[in-house]
Amino acid sequence: MQTWKSVDEYVAAAPKEVQPKLREIRAAIRDVAPDAGESISYGMAFYNYKGESGFKGRFCYFGLQKAHIGLYIPPPIMEEHKAELTAYKTTKSALQLPLDKPIPISLIKKLIRDRMRRHEAGEPGSHARDRKLGQSKNK
Repeated sequence: MQTWKSVDEYVAAAPKEVQPKLREIRAAIRDVAPDAGESISYGMAFYNYKGESGFKGRFCYFGLQKAHIGLYIPPPIMEEHKAELTAYKTTKSALQLPLDKPIPISLIKKLIRDRMRRHEAGEPGSHARDRKLGQSKNK
């Protein structure tokens, strides 16, 4: 796996035709979460909440795949917005943004705002580790 030292390097290493899309996603995340820490994790752009580390600090990732850009946000964000995501392939924590379509900036911002709101509220179950430990509010 290729390793980069920064998100700037990550974007610069992508094919030229995809770089504007990656920059759009990055700008949307930074616009909504300007205090989020930015780094590379698992070979992708990674954002943590105000520099927090560990599971609870995980905020979101985005990464270029062969046919799409993946936006990865811990559950239950995708499930709660599934009616708005019908035009995209999704999993419980991923949104696939096709390379041949415009980037849905307002939708990305909405998902990131919701993730930030949940994190700031300290909602149980908003972190994967909480769910594994049985601390979810749906217990």
